[in-house]
Amino acid sequence: MNNDKKTAEHRRYDRMVKAMTPGSDDLHGYIRAFWVGGLICAIGQVLSLFGEKVLGLPEGSDGMFTSIALIFLGVLLTGLGVYDDIGRYAGAGSIVPITGFANSMAAPAIEFRREGLVLGVGAKLFTVAGPVLVYGLSASIAAGVAWWLIGGMA
Repeated sequence: MNNDKKTAEHRRYDRMVKAMTPGSDDLHGYIRAFWVGGLICAIGQVLSLFGEKVLGLPEGSDGMFTSIALIFLGVLLTGLGVYDDIGRYAGAGSIVPITGFANSMAAPAIEFRREGLVLGVGAKLFTVAGPVLVYGLSASIAAGVAWWLIGGMA
């Protein structure tokens, strides 16, 4: 009897969740994610060409310029509260690696700034991005050691 009661409660809960959960239009979500992500990438390409052609940056420096500019734009839009609106509209299209990473670094720092520089900003800065950095650094070290061991450095 106790299992029957739990099962009935679970079914009632499942019905309530289905009734309360807003529907989603997958096709429109995919299209929004695609065009917003593509627009962010196109802005990156324009910045790269601007650095190369207009600013006359040496070969290879246009990529650094583009990265810095996209990180700046991501943090600026996060600080102004615009990146959240973009994320709600575009979903996964807003997490194009460099701007999404900038947003994930800036958002917790901005949110917890009232708790102080050390316990607020410093402690929360790497909440989301910390594991990404740890994995990325660990994987790159492991790949470098493996490459060195198989003779890639010779």
